[in-house]
Amino acid sequence: MTGFCPELSDDVIEVRDWVHAFARDVIRPAGAEWDEREETPWPILQEAAKVGLYSLDFFATQWFEQSGLALPVAFEEIFWGDAGIGLSIVGTGLAAAALSANGTPEQMGEWLPQMFGTENDVKLGAFCASEPDAGSDIGAIRTRAVHDNGDWVLNGVKTWATNGGIADVHVVVASVDPSLGTRGQASFVIPPGTPGLSMGQKFRKHGIRASHTAEVVLEDVRVPGSCLLGGKEKLDARLARVRNGERAGEQAAMRTFETTRPSVAAMAVGIARAGFEYARDYAREREQFGRKIGDNQAIAFLLADMATRVDVARLLTWRAAWMARNGRPFEQAEGSMSKLVAGETAVWVTEQAIQILGGAGYTREHPVERFHRDAKIYTIFEGTSEIQRLIIGRAVTGLPVR
Repeated sequence: MTGFCPELSDDVIEVRDWVHAFARDVIRPAGAEWDEREETPWPILQEAAKVGLYSLDFFATQWFEQSGLALPVAFEEIFWGDAGIGLSIVGTGLAAAALSANGTPEQMGEWLPQMFGTENDVKLGAFCASEPDAGSDIGAIRTRAVHDNGDWVLNGVKTWATNGGIADVHVVVASVDPSLGTRGQASFVIPPGTPGLSMGQKFRKHGIRASHTAEVVLEDVRVPGSCLLGGKEKLDARLARVRNGERAGEQAAMRTFETTRPSVAAMAVGIARAGFEYARDYAREREQFGRKIGDNQAIAFLLADMATRVDVARLLTWRAAWMARNGRPFEQAEGSMSKLVAGETAVWVTEQAIQILGGAGYTREHPVERFHRDAKIYTIFEGTSEIQRLIIGRAVTGLPVR
């Protein structure tokens, strides 16, 4: 792959600095409070909406920026501020990506604005793919969508849904033909206030506690045919190709995950950078045995490795984002590479940050313990590290690695 140059344009630098200022002044000071409360930080979302950070216009503008680097750069700064609050701000973006990846222009025009609302009336979107028995195994999805007199009726339970149950617009992956596995699935928009959709269990989590995660229960949820993303004609044509043994393109949920992997990687880079910077600054000030602990080669070398790994993760993320924006296929699973390396880097770097702070790092007097708790999810959600390695292994060998 040639042609990639990780140089930020003036416009991207301006966005980076603007988002960093908001993260520094608004997000980071509130991180510990909302982590303890384990609630959606509505006041922060409202502040983000007022300045234009939480808005359809911001996500659309940065998504289509020519280099592809604007959104990962912005996400790194947001999550440098705090991951839980950050996921509350960008969580709607996953539902928006699912809609954009699978929907028609008319569907995007109708539903995307309703996911974000306005600065005076903040709305949320939720993407619902995982189920109690179908996490990494998307093919095991049991939620059914049955066509009935022009409508679709959905039944099932979704789990691990960011904004699940409290969102205004839900995008739900369901099976329309279980005999076809993932190839028999489709995505549906569930409009606000649709009868039959309710929130199940709200999860109390190890990290990213300011981001709402819950089950979504669908009981005879009836939606009009226009809520099938892509439309029935396109779905019928795809199912016919599958039944005839032809290639039918990517499955709906996997198309969404592939689209968002560089952005998810950027979130992990932000957490890793926050951990490194805090540990570095601590090592510059903390004295033991008559000198700064950063003077000790063991600490300096550890910080050198932390800094290097953060840069490696960032560059892999930027490459994948640039490739996606410029239509370069992920022939070596570059999107999965970015997510794998960034997620594992965030866990490792924040763990080393705790080690550098010693006992102080293990307490809530310093944020590195929260950074570490927040980092762990990036080796699990949106595709576990094991799944990323499986995807990369298949890409580099050309074999059906199992």
